[in-house]
Amino acid sequence: MIQITLPDSSVREFASPVTVADVALSIGAGLAKAALAGKIDGKVVDTSFTISQNAALAIITAKDVDGLEVIRHSTAHLLAYAVKELFPEAQVTIGPVIENGFYYDFANVRAFTPDDMAAIEKKMSALALLDEPVTRRVLPRDEAVAYFKGLGEHYKAEIIGSIPAGEDVSLYREGKFEDLCRGPHVPSTGKLKHFKLMKVAGAYWRGDQKNEQLQRVYGVAFATKDELQNYLTMLEEAEKRDHRKLGRELDLFHIDEHSPGTVFWHPKGWTLWQQVEQYMRAVYRDNGYQEVKGPQILDAALWEKTGHWDKYRDNMFTTESEKRDYALKPMNCPGHILIFKQGLKSYRDLPLRYGEFGQCHRNEPTGGLHGIMRVRGFTQDDGHIFCTEDQIQVEVANFHALVMAVYKDFGFTEVAVKLALRPEARIGTEESWDFSENALREAIKASGAELEELPGEGAFYGPKIEYHLKDSIGRTWQCGTMQIDPNMPERLDADYVAADSSRQRPVMLHRAIVGSLERFIGILIEQHAGALPVWLAPIQIGIAAITDAQADYATEVSKKLQKLGFRVNLDLRNEKINYKIREFAMQKLPYALAVGDREKNTDSVSVRARGQQNAVTMTLDEFIHQVTSDVANKGSREPTTN
Repeated sequence: MIQITLPDSSVREFASPVTVADVALSIGAGLAKAALAGKIDGKVVDTSFTISQNAALAIITAKDVDGLEVIRHSTAHLLAYAVKELFPEAQVTIGPVIENGFYYDFANVRAFTPDDMAAIEKKMSALALLDEPVTRRVLPRDEAVAYFKGLGEHYKAEIIGSIPAGEDVSLYREGKFEDLCRGPHVPSTGKLKHFKLMKVAGAYWRGDQKNEQLQRVYGVAFATKDELQNYLTMLEEAEKRDHRKLGRELDLFHIDEHSPGTVFWHPKGWTLWQQVEQYMRAVYRDNGYQEVKGPQILDAALWEKTGHWDKYRDNMFTTESEKRDYALKPMNCPGHILIFKQGLKSYRDLPLRYGEFGQCHRNEPTGGLHGIMRVRGFTQDDGHIFCTEDQIQVEVANFHALVMAVYKDFGFTEVAVKLALRPEARIGTEESWDFSENALREAIKASGAELEELPGEGAFYGPKIEYHLKDSIGRTWQCGTMQIDPNMPERLDADYVAADSSRQRPVMLHRAIVGSLERFIGILIEQHAGALPVWLAPIQIGIAAITDAQADYATEVSKKLQKLGFRVNLDLRNEKINYKIREFAMQKLPYALAVGDREKNTDSVSVRARGQQNAVTMTLDEFIHQVTSDVANKGSREPTTN
C-alpha cells in the first residue's frame, strides 16, 4: 500500500501508484477541478505526476502562492503559443516568471506593434477557451536539439545544447505548440483566464549586448478577475503618482542629459530634501550617533582589502592620479572604519555609533536608471555601530524601535521585516554566519515583530534585516537595513582594548533607515501623490490678497509666519483671487490663505485646507496654532481647519 499524508496529517492509502490528480479526486470533485499542481515532499509537480511510494502531498490550487506561480509560468507558454499561431516565422527563446507576471523573448522579422499586442492577447484568450490539455514528455538532450532544429527554433536548440551531454530534458505540449520547460504547468489551458499583456521592450539574447536584439513581451497574470483588475487600477494610480511627472509639475527637480543618473534639485525640491535630511540629523543626534564626514575618493588598495574591488569594480567610478588608482566611494563603511581606527579605543567607548549623510556613486547601467529612484550619484543616511558581540542584540532591538518610529512620522504604517540569510558567494566562517544570523533573528523576535526569512539574499559579508514599506496604493519598497559585519573590521585591522587589556575586533553593524535620500524622496512623492504632509511640504502656506488694498496686510501675515519658521509663498500679482487659490491647489500646498478687507480689519485669514472645498475664517493666532499642531503631528495627516 502507498500512504499519502495530507497537510491536515490525515493519511490516504492506495493499492497501486496514483497521480496527484487521482488523489485530489479521491478527496473531492471540487478539489480535483481546482487542482493546478501538487507539492510532494516540498517539491511542486504536475497533477499528472505519478506517486509510487509513501509521500507527503499538498494539492496546489489558485489560492496558493505556488499555484499563482504555476499560473504565471503556464501563461508565459500560452503567450508563446499565441505568437507562433499569429507569427509562424517568430522564434521563441526564454519565458520566465517575474513579479506579478511573466515575460517571453522572441526573435521576429519585425517589431511587434500595439495592434500586434492586442491581437496576441486576443489569441491567448481564444486558445485558453479551447481548454487544451498540457502534457509532458521527456527526450534525450541530443534528440531534443535535433527536434527543435527541425522546427526552425534555433535559439531553443542552443539552450538545450548547453545542457550537459547525456541528460534528458522535459517538453510540454498544448495543442500544436511544444516548448522546453522543467515545469510544472497547469493541467489544461482553460485554467488560464485572468491575464493581460503590458508592454514590449528590447532585450539581448542571453543578456549580452553583443548578441542579437530580441523583443521581450511582458504580461501579468492573476488567480481571479478581481485581483487582475485591482492590479491594473493600482498601475493607473501609480502612473498618476509617478515621481518624475510630479517632479516636473511641482518644479522639484530634473534629470539632465549632461549628467545622466544624477539629480538637479530645484529650490522647492531642495527644501524637501532638507526637511528629510534635517529630520534624520535630529534622529542621529537624539539616539547617540556622532555625525562624521568621509572623503569621496579613496585609494583602490582600500577597496581591495575590503573585498569590494573584486566584487563591485565594474560598478565603481575609477580614476588615476600620480600612478595611483582611486575610486569614488560606492558606500561609506570603509571610511567609517578608518575614522574608528584613529586613536586608541577602549571597551568603555563601545557601542560607538557613527552617522553620515554620505554621497556615493555607482556606475549603474543606463537602462536601469529610473528618475531619482535609481541613480548613479546618491546620498545615504548611513550609520555604523561598532560594538561587542554582547551588545549586538540590544543595538539591533533599539534600532528596530527607532526605524519603526521614523517610518510612522513619514506616513508609513505597514512595514514588513525580513531577514536575508547567507548567500552562496560569501566571506567569513560558517560559525560567524551562524552567530550573526541568530543574533539578528533573536533581536527581532524579542521586539515582537513578525519576521520573514530570505535564504541566500544576504550581503557577501553578513546577514541583514530588511524593512519593506507598503505605500498607500499597496506597493512595497525596501528601505532600511541592519547588517552584521564581523569581517570588515578584520580586513582593515580595527580593534579596541578589552577589559583584560587584550586587543579585540569590534563587530560592525551597518544600518540605514531611509537608505538613499533620493530614492526615499521619490517614494515619499509617490506615497503622498505630491500632496506632502504639512511638515514636509516645500511650501506650506500660500497667501493671496484679494486686491492691492490688502497687499500690506498680506505681506505682514507672510513675514510673521516666516519668522515663526513656516514656509510661505506670497502672491501679490494682479490676478483674480480664485486664480491664485487654484494655483495654490495645483501646487498641492497644504493651506491657501486669502485676505480681504474683512480679514485685514479683524486680524484674521480665510483658510482653505488642501482637499477641503470651503474656506474657514480664523484669527491669525488661531491659524498659527492650527498649523503648528499639524506640523507637530507629522505622519500622513492632512492639513486641517479644526
